[in-house]
Amino acid sequence: MALSHALLTSLLEKSSSGYDLARRFDKSIGFFWHATHQQIYRELGRMEAAGWIESSSAPDAGKTRKRIYRVLPAGQAELLRWAAEPSNDMDLRDEFMVRLRADAALGSLGLAPELERSIAQHEEKLALYREIEQRDFAEPDKLSRAARIHHMILKKGILYEENSIAWAREMLGVL
Repeated sequence: MALSHALLTSLLEKSSSGYDLARRFDKSIGFFWHATHQQIYRELGRMEAAGWIESSSAPDAGKTRKRIYRVLPAGQAELLRWAAEPSNDMDLRDEFMVRLRADAALGSLGLAPELERSIAQHEEKLALYREIEQRDFAEPDKLSRAARIHHMILKKGILYEENSIAWAREMLGVL
């Protein structure tokens, strides 16, 4: 997946300025597809040059260069084309797993503190996800189809964090 497809999706949900898009991205798609604000701005320029989006001066721009981006029919067509393709298998690269293999080969490398730090990070993200779930999805029976899909994406994140914590705690026992 290219960043452009994530941005097209976000802009279809709501046309916005680059700054607002980057902030929304950080709080939604950014949980599972990371991009810096610089990358987002560069990609917006490429997408506009490709004719997938257009921008116009924001009503509140004043003397700034603030632009509002919206998806054009060519951008919708590209997103439809991409969505119809089979997904690639997840490319998992986890440096810590290699360190654990080194620990198994060399003897104890003192990796427990890194595991404990990892547990704390996963617990923090899990707490955030649960807070979002309580705030945005408290009444699942009343959700629209789109909101139910968003909730299921969040649930996958919750399960990931719960399983990462459980695995790390078990691994601590092994180390």
